[in-house]
Amino acid sequence: MIISRTPFRMSFFGGGTDYPDWYRKHGGAVLSTTFDKYTYVSCRQLPPFFDFKYRIAYSKLENTKTIDEIEHPAVRAVLRETELECGLEVHCDADLPARSGLGSSSSFVVGLLNTLAAFQGRRVTKQWLADEAIRIEQDVLGEAVGSQDQFAAALGGFNLIQFGRDGTVRAEPVIVPAARKEELNRHLILVFTGFSRFSSHIAEAQLESMKEKSPSLHRMRSMVDEALDLLESNRDIRGFGELLHEGWVHKRGLTNKISNESIDAVYERARRAGAIGGKLMGAGGGGFMMLFASPDKHGDIRDALDGLVHVPFKFETSGSQIVHYAP
Repeated sequence: MIISRTPFRMSFFGGGTDYPDWYRKHGGAVLSTTFDKYTYVSCRQLPPFFDFKYRIAYSKLENTKTIDEIEHPAVRAVLRETELECGLEVHCDADLPARSGLGSSSSFVVGLLNTLAAFQGRRVTKQWLADEAIRIEQDVLGEAVGSQDQFAAALGGFNLIQFGRDGTVRAEPVIVPAARKEELNRHLILVFTGFSRFSSHIAEAQLESMKEKSPSLHRMRSMVDEALDLLESNRDIRGFGELLHEGWVHKRGLTNKISNESIDAVYERARRAGAIGGKLMGAGGGGFMMLFASPDKHGDIRDALDGLVHVPFKFETSGSQIVHYAP
């Protein structure tokens, strides 16, 4: 049995500039962190006593005789790439729901790649995991996804991820005192809006309007540098929340699929209760909302958002790891 653990991520600034159609023309950058909620992928060789060769367990259970019969697109694609001949049982479990804006799809692909590489007796680098996950999602599956989630999931930690016009992606850790990162963590609230969505549908709409919305995307990219400057200084941390609010205003203007009346109402209730800023995680359309507020306002915000699930969290730095190895 091999088990991997891969974190979810939250992106603060620069989201939208990580799509290849954008950064191959303009460049891009994202400021993000992973936190202590994870996807777990386990794998074991399936004994030859069944009338099926593959058992895949996630939100549903699949028993198939061939890889091509597997319905889960990412599992099917990755197993084709590995060219394993033995029967396999693969399980996926997660601390938080899928399709909720926290990079869960990429966390799963990174975790699956890590688990199957270990199953084959290969120790792979985090760079390989990120690059291979991008290739699987963008080239093999043809999904409209960016290039930030794969690096966040593989590397872990608080990172500046930069996207070059030549197609290269470079991630480097954000160097700020631990106390400053802890201060930021204390100011953040994570709430679930109560429904999930397929981010690729929203991303496709955003890509269609990219040229028209280029001023907003350029501004969202510049916020990455402003947020870094603020974190590296002794300035009031509340400026981070004000930047988040401005970023949310720009993001929700990229396409009418990013927000809706229900989401706007949640955000406005939080603002009236003391939140300085915030944003919907991921491409938008639903899922988790991250809010920034002084810690003494958190109780008021939770009361104002009564009925929504609040998720306590801490930043993490491990990235994707093999946490159990018994081949």
